[in-house]
Order: sequence, then C-alpha cells, then structure tokens
Amino acid sequence: MTPLNTHIPTVTTDRLILRGGAWADFDAYADMMAQPRTEYMGGPFDRKGAWSLFSSGLASWLLDGAGNWIVERREDGAFLGEVGVTHPRRYPEPELGWTLTEAAEGHGYAREAAAAALDWYWANSSVDTLVSYVDVANARSAA
Repeated sequence: MTPLNTHIPTVTTDRLILRGGAWADFDAYADMMAQPRTEYMGGPFDRKGAWSLFSSGLASWLLDGAGNWIVERREDGAFLGEVGVTHPRRYPEPELGWTLTEAAEGHGYAREAAAAALDWYWANSSVDTLVSYVDVANARSAA
C-alpha cells in the first residue's frame, strides 16, 4: 500500500510493520473506531469522527515530526490497528498511544508496536519525556 505521506518512516519488528496510512486502510480503521471498545478514548466514532482521528494522526508527521503509524502484521499484511506518538496541543507533552482491533488483542502486538514506536521516537526526537494516558477502567490497555 502506498502511504499518503512518503515521509513517514517505516519501522519493522519481528512480527509487525509500522507504516504510514493509506486510503485503503480507512475502512478497517473506521470499523475499528466504531466499536464500543473505543469508549476509553471518547468513542465509538462515526466515519466523520474516525476520519478526523485518522487524518490528524497522519498530519502530525508534517506538523510535529512524529505521528501515528498503521500496525500491519508482517506474515499476511493484516490491519491490526495504529500506534504512534502525537502531541495534541491540549496535552502538556507528547503521548504514546495505541488502538488495536479486537482480533489483534491478546497476542502482544500492542506491546511490540508501542516498544518499536518508543524506540523510534527516542532515537529521532530531542524530547526527553512523554506520557501514555490510560483510563483507569481500561484494564486491557493498562496491562
């Protein structure tokens, strides 16, 4: 898939590819964001709300030099979700965040993707702190 912005770096792990988003990712992304499981991040989102999040995660690369990646499974190219470091101006510092499809949970993909995003960010940023906001009721994300 061709990324919308070819300046977004690609990061690979043993099982995953973190890459820029493409138009072809949006339907799977919108489906993921429409699920009740997104309640901890203000969802569920309709397609318009999902588009706002999808495009702002990509635009962050242009504005801040970091943003969201699509998480793809290497073995079959399956869409698993997104991970990234963004700095919405309503937050005091950059945030490492992730959202996975329900089918992707329980396989260690979130941890693997977040660790790879964090490694990339520390190597490519002059920022020395960041946060991950996790709703206390979201036990799966906290784990």
